[in-house]
Amino acid sequence: MNRSLIFDSPFLLGFEHTRSLIERAAKAAAESYPPYNVEDRGAGGLRITLAVAGFSPDQLQVTVEDRQLVIAGKRDGAGSKPEDAYLHRGIAARGFVRSFVLADGMVVEGATLEHGLLHIDLARPEPEKRVQTIPIRSAGQA
Repeated sequence: MNRSLIFDSPFLLGFEHTRSLIERAAKAAAESYPPYNVEDRGAGGLRITLAVAGFSPDQLQVTVEDRQLVIAGKRDGAGSKPEDAYLHRGIAARGFVRSFVLADGMVVEGATLEHGLLHIDLARPEPEKRVQTIPIRSAGQA
């Protein structure tokens, strides 16, 4: 991936981690399965809904690691017998991994599987406001 010129500014110090987050987000955006919605729930809340028809709760896993929300679905082959004969098979029967990069302070409140849709609720609690005063020393003082 090409280096973004905005991160080469001398006024943006210590943003290397932000660059890597943007690169991870760009990679995740290239994924297309399963389809999903992101809903603004107001007051800093979000809901991600993934279409996971055919998956049971024990075939799904939701984890957060290093500010990255990872949703994985793994098929165990149940429900598809060798003698099944399909005239058309349009429902995907494959596993998946879908990732979302979370902003600082975002927390996962819970996940619910309902009617083939996996809802993951996120919140951004109001950050604690703090002011830090930096003492100024004169040159030559210890």
